[in-house]
Amino acid sequence: MLELTRRMTPARNCFARIAGAYMDEEGYDHSTFNLHFGRLKPGEMKRNLEMAKSVPFAKTNEQLKEYRFPDGEERRNGMWSLLTAMKQDGMKDDSLLSIFYELMGECYHTDSGYCIFMFYGSYDVPVKGTDGAWIEGSEEVYDFLVCAVAPTDEDYEPGKPEFGFIFPAFKDRSSDSRYINIYSAAPEYPQSDVIKKILG
Repeated sequence: MLELTRRMTPARNCFARIAGAYMDEEGYDHSTFNLHFGRLKPGEMKRNLEMAKSVPFAKTNEQLKEYRFPDGEERRNGMWSLLTAMKQDGMKDDSLLSIFYELMGECYHTDSGYCIFMFYGSYDVPVKGTDGAWIEGSEEVYDFLVCAVAPTDEDYEPGKPEFGFIFPAFKDRSSDSRYINIYSAAPEYPQSDVIKKILG
């Protein structure tokens, strides 16, 4: 995860796109956006990078845990297919995002308004030699989504993310779509219904 967060800075930004929805406490979106990440102003870019970074930068195996999707039809007919389509499309299709926001709104429990921010990024995974030194070039491009869900104040400014995920999981320095890394700021109070919805 530390390897990924190093690519989440203004100078080494790995994100190509950012999208999001502002939701009310009942789970209905009342405002959405979808932008090329590079078009953000420097201040906005920095704030959004910090938001995205909070998910992979969380405590592994405590706040950030790895989950496996079910096999077979259950996987293909569930959230896995939607997330895969969003990733393959580079998060450009607003209709896919709308479906995702709707599904999240049905099962995310909160007493106040919140926002769902989605990030699409790519990372050229550098090759590591047997001696531990980095070798020039890469063997794989890791395309991934980061989701960050955060409460909003009366001015719709997001606070610190309380829930999120990285899909597909970055496992053994490689992409593994059988898994997803799910973030809970307070792991003792997980969004169990959301996790069930994601895993199908």
